[in-house]
Amino acid sequence: MLADFLKKNRATILNAWRNLTIETYHPETQGFLKNQGNAFANPVGAAISGTVENLYDWLLGDSAFSREKAVFDLDCVVRIRAVQEFSASDAVGFVFLLKPAVREALKKESNYQSMYGELLAFESKVDDLALMAFDVYAKCRDKLHEIRSMELRNRTSRILERACQKYGMPHEW
Repeated sequence: MLADFLKKNRATILNAWRNLTIETYHPETQGFLKNQGNAFANPVGAAISGTVENLYDWLLGDSAFSREKAVFDLDCVVRIRAVQEFSASDAVGFVFLLKPAVREALKKESNYQSMYGELLAFESKVDDLALMAFDVYAKCRDKLHEIRSMELRNRTSRILERACQKYGMPHEW
């Protein structure tokens, strides 16, 4: 029953999830992310839209999507949010925003209460997806720290090289 409802109300739920995700950005950014439809002018908005659609279909059991594809799709949004210095909870929190989007759509159903058990099972899948997103976030942050550390080492090395050249000192280290 819930699966049928989720498929039938796909567009409404996706729109709500997309909007809730965009609302996690600064107010001045939200309007641009919502209104700019050009993927080249608005890559973040396009990434959010594509990701929520694919993840929603994956949660509904679309056989075209594997766990690896879900991780890839999560990476598209989580990587952006990691670079934008979102905290871990804020970076992956967009996954949890699917729950209120679904609940809000369900409120309009007369037999909402009869789907409670199915809703709990679906929300557990959303929780699992959020854990996957946290793993993606941790890998992204590790990579960022690695890049920054290497950049600092390279900069320090160049400074020492120049200092050694200037003062005629050997620079083997």
